[in-house]
Amino acid sequence: MKRTHPKSIAEVIDGYLKAEHLDTQLDEQRASALWPQIVGQGINRYTISREVSGGVMRVRLSSAPLRNQLVMSRTAIIERINEALGREVIQEIIFQ
Repeated sequence: MKRTHPKSIAEVIDGYLKAEHLDTQLDEQRASALWPQIVGQGINRYTISREVSGGVMRVRLSSAPLRNQLVMSRTAIIERINEALGREVIQEIIFQ
């Protein structure tokens, strides 16, 4: 049996997630969970649902004026989410 250098638990888990192609799905779930922190509680109050799939976040809002306002700042929101995650996970946000 060949000896290898010891690995931390984080390295082992990251390796497993990458091998099973679960790292992208985990990052998408993290992006969805970051929504209230990124936009604030005032905007999150009007959020009905949010989901991320294939790099696209779909956010359903209960306020049409707020939806129009968020469309204008879509790029900044995407940048803030990706910055918080440390890599580009979200390419597009669709407000419904």
